[in-house]
Amino acid sequence: MKRVFLVLSIVSLFLGCAEKEPTNIKLSGPVFGTGYNIQYYSKADENYEKQFDSLFGVINKSLSTYIPNSDISKWNRNESVEVDEHFITVFNTSKKIFKESKGVFDPTIGNVVNAWSFGPEDNKFLTDSVTISRLMTHVGFDRVVKTPNRFIRPDSAYLDFNAIAKGYGIDVIAEFLEAEGVTDYLVDIGGDLRTKGINQESKKGWTVGIEDPNFDGSKSYSKAITLTNKGMATSGTYRKFKVDEDGNRYAHIIDTKTGYPTKTNVLSVSVIAPNAMLADGYATTFQALGVEGTKTFLKTHPELQVYFIYLDENDVLQTLSLNNFPE
Repeated sequence: MKRVFLVLSIVSLFLGCAEKEPTNIKLSGPVFGTGYNIQYYSKADENYEKQFDSLFGVINKSLSTYIPNSDISKWNRNESVEVDEHFITVFNTSKKIFKESKGVFDPTIGNVVNAWSFGPEDNKFLTDSVTISRLMTHVGFDRVVKTPNRFIRPDSAYLDFNAIAKGYGIDVIAEFLEAEGVTDYLVDIGGDLRTKGINQESKKGWTVGIEDPNFDGSKSYSKAITLTNKGMATSGTYRKFKVDEDGNRYAHIIDTKTGYPTKTNVLSVSVIAPNAMLADGYATTFQALGVEGTKTFLKTHPELQVYFIYLDENDVLQTLSLNNFPE
């Protein structure tokens, strides 16, 4: 009897282990005004959807200017608020990119961006020069300083981290997964992403696409790369832009020196960086700097890889890979 019981126990143990075979889990849902797609390989077959939703809620509560009672909204109204570590992390990284870019990346430009109202109103300019001049007097991230205990700032300062917060949200999810022992994952929010390890279904690195600049709103991908242990973000002008009466196209990226939309031939710029937050912030920066400005910037940033899609002087579509962006 003892031998039979032992055999049955071994079989039960084997079946129990079989039920816990590692699984490639795929989750998706709405977040940050767009959607997320997350894949990860879990040895414990853990579904982290509730944890993801909770983390997204915490990030929104800290950084969303669309939520009236968020920390950043209270900060912008000069209300008493004790900001959290998410706010401080994004603030510090934004300050880093602001200094490196000599002010091209500036989170205090938010009210000017809002004034230009890049919406569907027949693609026309709606903002007068008096309004822009008035709003630009409040722009300048250099005038906002964080000390160990408080912020030193003009009362009129307005922060908007939308150009970097999505990437940070990706990093928060990635770091949560790593804390749970997950070593193979892809976190995608609105086309920006971060990966680690490999796709266990294909046994290869994560294959991701660079979206074509289609003006008709359709989606297609003519370039795909393998991304591992990095973050990537893309900033495009082919969906949000305005055209003046002479036919010049202006990006939704606002020139932080003038307060006016940037005249550009760049359709999209994709950046690979050590994490998604940096990729997100630098993608916005390089969109404003353009091809030549980015080439100069990258001389001191070998850790960044960049891919441009742009129109040349004859309006012919061109691409350019910098710092060995993957082919």
